[in-house]
Amino acid sequence: MIPIFAYIEHQAGVADDTALELASAARAIDSGATPVAVVTGWGKDLEAVSEALGPSYGEVWKIAHPELAYPNAELVRKALLNVLPRGGVVLAPHTHFGTDLGPGLSIKLNSVFVSDVLAIEGAEGASLKIVRQEFGGQISAQVRCDISTGAVMNIRPGAFKPLEEVRAVGQVVDKSAEAGELTARRRYLETIVAEAADVDITKHQVLVSIGRGIQAEENIEIAEELAEALGGAVSCSRPVVDAKWLPKSRQVGSSGRTVKPRVYLACGISGSFQHMAGVKGSPVIVAINKNPRAPIFQAAEIGIVDDILEFLPELTERIRNPQTEQMTRKHFA
Repeated sequence: MIPIFAYIEHQAGVADDTALELASAARAIDSGATPVAVVTGWGKDLEAVSEALGPSYGEVWKIAHPELAYPNAELVRKALLNVLPRGGVVLAPHTHFGTDLGPGLSIKLNSVFVSDVLAIEGAEGASLKIVRQEFGGQISAQVRCDISTGAVMNIRPGAFKPLEEVRAVGQVVDKSAEAGELTARRRYLETIVAEAADVDITKHQVLVSIGRGIQAEENIEIAEELAEALGGAVSCSRPVVDAKWLPKSRQVGSSGRTVKPRVYLACGISGSFQHMAGVKGSPVIVAINKNPRAPIFQAAEIGIVDDILEFLPELTERIRNPQTEQMTRKHFA
């Protein structure tokens, strides 16, 4: 059995939502796998997240060092090289930090590297069939991967359903002494907190998120009316911010805000991984797009093929007046 390790990102003593998703990805590689969680950091936050991961991973390796108090992929890479055995599989989230960490780590480990993994299918021993997207999410590619000599994989956030099974509290193993001396050419300077926004999209349970399909600034009003009817707020993808139709504080994605709503309506949004990286917490995703091949439909529980300029006003009317005639089913994919 090839050992599997999951590098866990965390903040303020709380593991990122991807922690349980990585455990699920490990099971896709080997259904009988008992992956080891690896966490780095310093102080009380590291202790808190290490203890919290026990029920999901069984064994947690923590690496404590003052230089790891702030995220630095260069330092983490050096620590992992000294701690991890060769020939194992290392899973990390496909985030800003994970994509900084993964490629260099695979080179140093002399192992396979696969980025932006959407699914792991057809595991046959050390041979895996992996699904990933290319060309901005326009193409889903199937690649065959031999992990017999080890591998580093960046797993797309939200691609795997979080592992629900809870085992007995696992053991926390302190690997700090094995990390060695940690120095880097880059260093932490400061954390800049974004200015307060007119609407905090991270606090809303329902988001009506708009993309290129909204077509013009004056059309944003129809999304605002729907959000009001649902008791939610309007968010957006990057093209809307680039067009200066909505402020940066409304953007969801890897270069925007991270949100955890209960319901996420993706309206005229293609669904690139950069955008979906900002949608956490396993919400109910409703996709409305006139392109039936849009990548967003792969992540959606409900898919509606239609022009949002026509569909959103009708949906708003049905919500405000529930006694009216039911909406036609022809739109639903």
